[in-house]
Amino acid sequence: MRAGTLARTATAVVATAVAGSVATEPQSPWYLALDKPACQPPPAAFPVVWTALYADLALASAAALDELAAAGRPGEARAYRRALAANLVLNASWSWLFWRARRPWLAAAECAVLAASSAGLVRRAARARPGAAAALAPYAAWCGFATALSAALARRNPGA
Repeated sequence: MRAGTLARTATAVVATAVAGSVATEPQSPWYLALDKPACQPPPAAFPVVWTALYADLALASAAALDELAAAGRPGEARAYRRALAANLVLNASWSWLFWRARRPWLAAAECAVLAASSAGLVRRAARARPGAAAALAPYAAWCGFATALSAALARRNPGA
């Protein structure tokens, strides 16, 4: 893996994490008052899981991009970069829709798009480097779980 590629994917992922973190308010009275489903992980799990998933996303994406470059497939590399950028915007946007706008149903719908985008990254990575796709699979799975959790929060809190 080239250091320059990893630096670019890591920078993009860190920017996403910061943008999402700025909006996140797990101690807000609004959030604390929400009726949460039994499948809600403990609050301490979220930063641990997201840190690991973000590191995974940066590393696996860099590996896939380097493989596409080495294979002489610049069009696929450009498409992967665009798909990754869109995914990262969706990722950070969820926090703003849920925490700041306090729109659980809109956040759940947006999260479904994020989950589909994440599955698309896995598919693109598989065409470049199967190991990178396997590494990205937990990110896509977590985004699917986040969609279900977001929808459950919205359903349990219709007036939120």
